[in-house]
Amino acid sequence: MIPTVAVTRYVTPLREGGSLPGLVEAEDLGIYVCKFRGAGQGVRVLVAEVIAAELARRIGLRAPRLVGLDLDAELARYEADEEVQDLLVASVGLNLGVDFLPGSFGYDAEVRTDAAEAAKVLWLDAFCANVDRSWRNPNLLVWHGDLWVIDHGASLYFHHAWSGGITDPARFAAQPWSLDDHVLAGYAEGLPAADADVRTRLGDIDFVEILSLVPDAWLEPVPGAETPQAVRAAYVDFLTARFATRQWLPGAAR
Repeated sequence: MIPTVAVTRYVTPLREGGSLPGLVEAEDLGIYVCKFRGAGQGVRVLVAEVIAAELARRIGLRAPRLVGLDLDAELARYEADEEVQDLLVASVGLNLGVDFLPGSFGYDAEVRTDAAEAAKVLWLDAFCANVDRSWRNPNLLVWHGDLWVIDHGASLYFHHAWSGGITDPARFAAQPWSLDDHVLAGYAEGLPAADADVRTRLGDIDFVEILSLVPDAWLEPVPGAETPQAVRAAYVDFLTARFATRQWLPGAAR
C-alpha cells in the first residue's frame, strides 16, 4: 500500500473547492496537501485519487507522490479556526497526502503544451470519467516546465452509487465521456495515438496492482462486498470492464 507517515503540524488551509484541503508537515519532513477523510465527499474520493494518480504514472504522465497521512486528535487542539478544527476532529485517522510542489503554478492558455501529453491527459480523464478539468478548474500544475496532473476526486463516479450494493460494471464500461468542457479539448485529435500507446503500457494486472495501493481504511464495506478485498475486487472489475471497450472514448468506433 502507499506509505504512511504521521502528521506533525497543520500549516495552513488551501481554500479551494468544497473539501478544504490543507498543507501539513509530516514526520518525514515532507510538506503535503492533505485531502481529509472527514470532508463532505467521504473516503471514496481518496480511493479515486489513488487510482487515477497511479494510472497517470503508468501511462507516462506526471502525478505528485502520494502517502497516507496519520492524523492524531491532538493536532485539532491547537487550531484556532473552528471550521478547520471541526475538519481535523472528523479526520482523525488515515488521510491522503499529495506531495506539495513548491513554486508550481496553475495551467493556463499561455503554457506551451506537448500535444501527445495533452492527449494522454484526455485519455486518462475519459477512462476515469473525470468531470473536473475545465478552464474553471484545470487541476493541472506546471512545475519546472513540466505538466503535472492533480485532483482526481471527481473520477470514478460509479462508486457513489454503491450504497445499495455493487452496481453493474458493464454500465460504466459503456458510459460515454464528453470532452466539450475539458481544458485540453483542443488536443482531441491525438486521442487515437494516445489510446494506442496506453494499450502497450496497461493490462489487467495493472488494475490489481493499483488497487493494492489503496489502504483498507478507505475501502468501506457495501452490501455484497463487506471486506476490503471484496471492494478492491469490485474496483478491478469496473476498471477491467471499461478497458475492454472503447465506447467511452470520444471519437472511437462504437
